[in-house]
Amino acid sequence: MLPPKHPFHSIKPGKILIPVLIGFGFIGFMLYDEFNPEAFRNIKWGWEAGLFLGLALFFMLGRDFGYIVRLRILSDNKLSWLQSLRIVILWEFTSAITPSAIGGTSVAILYVHKEGLSIGQSSAVVMATSLLDELYFIIMFPILLVWVGHFDLFNISMGNASLTNKMLTVAWTGYSVKLAYLIVLSYGMFINPRGLKWLVLKVFMLPFLRKWKQGANKAGTDIVISSLELRQKSAIFWLKSFAATFLSWTSRYWVVNMLLLAFFSVNDHLLIFARQLVMWIMMLVSPTPGGSGFAEYIFTVLLGEFIPVSADIKQSTVVALAFLWRMFSYYPYLFIGVFVLPRWIKKKFINQNS
Repeated sequence: MLPPKHPFHSIKPGKILIPVLIGFGFIGFMLYDEFNPEAFRNIKWGWEAGLFLGLALFFMLGRDFGYIVRLRILSDNKLSWLQSLRIVILWEFTSAITPSAIGGTSVAILYVHKEGLSIGQSSAVVMATSLLDELYFIIMFPILLVWVGHFDLFNISMGNASLTNKMLTVAWTGYSVKLAYLIVLSYGMFINPRGLKWLVLKVFMLPFLRKWKQGANKAGTDIVISSLELRQKSAIFWLKSFAATFLSWTSRYWVVNMLLLAFFSVNDHLLIFARQLVMWIMMLVSPTPGGSGFAEYIFTVLLGEFIPVSADIKQSTVVALAFLWRMFSYYPYLFIGVFVLPRWIKKKFINQNS
């Protein structure tokens, strides 16, 4: 039995059902409101559909492979391939049941720690992971903005100037938040490690982490040491880590391109890719677990124009594609995590304490 204040007591069955109900509820409402059976008759199943659906799965696996490789690089290969895979699954599961702005970072420190690293080392690995993720967005967004053009990237609301302006504001706000976070995190990791120690101590003041508050000072010292070690890493180390990050996020975005190619002929692949970057930046403000509902809505607005069907069946087709996208990129982690997390908790906490 878990201790009363164990952090995983906060993960209730209801928290797992909430994102499923929100996501399915949104899809169901949109299909009910705009349902047209012609939309489903228009979808052709054949060897091409099977090929590109297989490629969509391949890119999802590429995303996870990049995450696994990055964890091994950041831990100096102290984490095995299997341990890294478990951490990725658990981390994605936690992110799927928490709001996008929160993610699974706090609990990820425990996941890494329980796989064999000290709390300080685990914190440094998770912070480095977060830094690399934000760096990808900060670098790629302006590159794609210049490449595809500001007008094409944000001309997204089919003539609705008001909605376009609102989304433009949300996108730039999200980018500014990410940039500010990256600056603060970089300052803490590479200039003032003690500032990073303060940040992690604040994290461990969260209600479900207070069990470890008495050891937070030692953990902070470990973080300072680990951060100093990270600062001394070679340029090759960071290039490898960023390459793994690039593989993960780029693979994630190509999933949508493959899903569209499975059923339709599309050409604007770079613009579709860039719109997804905007979509993920906007999802930062989503208050729902894993962006449920909000993600599906943003998908229909940002990517609907790339589906070449007649206007009378477009909405139904776009909603169906949004659901398929989430079935590939979101729900698998939710369902797999339901089975993996209880066994992991039993192995790492209950059995070790018995």
